[in-house]
Amino acid sequence: MLTKRIIPCLDVDRGRVVKGVKFFDHVDAGDPVEQARQYQTDGADELVFYDITASHEGRGIMVELVRRVVEECFMPLTVGGGIRTLDDATQLLQAGAEKVSVNSAAVRQPSLITDIARKFGRCATVLGLDANRVTDSTGAQRWEVFVNGGRVPTGIDVLHWSRRAEELGAGEIVLNVMNADGTTSGYDLEMTAAVSDAVKIPVVASGGAGSPQHILDVLTTGHADAALAASIFHFRTHSIGSVKRFLADHGVPVRLV
Repeated sequence: MLTKRIIPCLDVDRGRVVKGVKFFDHVDAGDPVEQARQYQTDGADELVFYDITASHEGRGIMVELVRRVVEECFMPLTVGGGIRTLDDATQLLQAGAEKVSVNSAAVRQPSLITDIARKFGRCATVLGLDANRVTDSTGAQRWEVFVNGGRVPTGIDVLHWSRRAEELGAGEIVLNVMNADGTTSGYDLEMTAAVSDAVKIPVVASGGAGSPQHILDVLTTGHADAALAASIFHFRTHSIGSVKRFLADHGVPVRLV
């Protein structure tokens, strides 16, 4: 049986780790290299870095930061934010990232997913999907894809885009549910389960982790293959080790250290 992965997420803004609520109101959460080193010691299965303002501000990718991190850490690293071309993805993977996560540019140019997958394989190609629950003028609720760090709605349905990305070559989806992000009130189990059931590739749940129980819920009820979290790990509310022990005690297969 495949083990479930626990993945800290480092949102980076101009070289510092930050944490916000529903993608905004960010506060400083430390140095990314120090955080990465600590998470490796703590037993994280992977690490995700997102440059959360690169696309919105039109800035380039964070190649130098990736190089600094991989000099210190040996766990798999996924990097996203500001990746607009195959060349951007190539630079990050050559710098030491194991996977690249594309979002805004992939929505505008879906062939980018295929280009990366053809050159580096599905295993290196991640769709970062920023999703929000939106209520229209009739009061009906739908799940919509957002880009540019959650600032710009696209009108695209979350399930449609998930299936399309898989067809294009994505090997994994990181589902960032904006309504839950930073609230520590729990993942969006309904949306996560729907996306997980709609595709055959792994889905990483993101947004809302506040306790080990929340992570257990999203890995079971939410059908996620992995759980990404930030606030509870950055601010030491819970450790990766304690979360994994809790999961193991409840029958979830995890890698213990």
